[in-house]
Amino acid sequence: MNRFAYARPATIADAAALLARPGTRAIAGGTNIVDLMKEGVESPDLLVDLRRLPLSEIREGEGGALSLGALVTNADTAYDPRVAERFPLLASAILAGASAQLRNAATNGGNLNQRTRCYYFYDVATPCNKREPGSGCGALGGVNRIHAILGASDQCIATHPSDMCVALAALAARVKLHGPDGERIVEFADYHRLPGDDPSRDTNLAPGEIVTAIDIDPFDCGPHWTYLKLRDRLSYAFALVSVAVALRIEAGEVREARIALGGVAHKPWRRPEAEALLVGRAAEDEAAFEAAAARLVKGAVGQGGNDFKIEMVRRAIVRALGQAAAGTPQPIADKRIA
Repeated sequence: MNRFAYARPATIADAAALLARPGTRAIAGGTNIVDLMKEGVESPDLLVDLRRLPLSEIREGEGGALSLGALVTNADTAYDPRVAERFPLLASAILAGASAQLRNAATNGGNLNQRTRCYYFYDVATPCNKREPGSGCGALGGVNRIHAILGASDQCIATHPSDMCVALAALAARVKLHGPDGERIVEFADYHRLPGDDPSRDTNLAPGEIVTAIDIDPFDCGPHWTYLKLRDRLSYAFALVSVAVALRIEAGEVREARIALGGVAHKPWRRPEAEALLVGRAAEDEAAFEAAAARLVKGAVGQGGNDFKIEMVRRAIVRALGQAAAGTPQPIADKRIA
């Protein structure tokens, strides 16, 4: 690890000014940046500790909306009674991620900004366009079992690792930012990037900008939600594929559908045109589930080692829709690969 300077600003404006400098990185829970520094992937000149900033509350909005402070821990968010009652999909997704120890330290803002878990990104002895633009992609033609099948490019096939973000995508959250030009709000679908020709950037966060909160509007789906995470082991494993579903069902008919996928792309994957195939259909119409699943994975491409994911995620979508329609969410302790 290289030598670096450390700052702990007391105001958001001061933190934003520091983070606008080249070679600067933010730290809060430290569950990702410290690993990256130890592995030599990140070597900041200045580390800006955000933990003194007034961003550690969950605030009420209009009509049951919530604003999740960026420095609230993942555990405090998942166990907050208002989140558990109004957004059980989000609580379930958070509790499916990482370990209890990590959830106690990791923050909401950090969860949004965590880097990919690609083996080649972490191994500085291998080529990686995300870590070193122009060096190549070791995963293409390499070990790529966990890698993307949707939205990838010939520069990068890494996937976004978050569970929380998949639920936030399905809930159509908004990300509140503060930067040199003041405050701006970004739709969640626009916060993370696909790799394209520049996989070094995971988000559309500009230099000097800080995530201050995540806003979620009410979505009344009653018991008709689920977060289905399929992984190699029940504890402490990233998703091979995951599916977040919330359905608004009235008189036995789907009136609104939200579906987001994790583990398949560089960002949480959502296609409104697939969700539209469910609207107006009977709540447990399996043919409609199959049609929506087919549309969601349309264009999926395997890289050899991850070809199995295409059929796996299609089946997972159908299974998750069935769980949500029946009001039987996937239990946290039953998220196996089969």
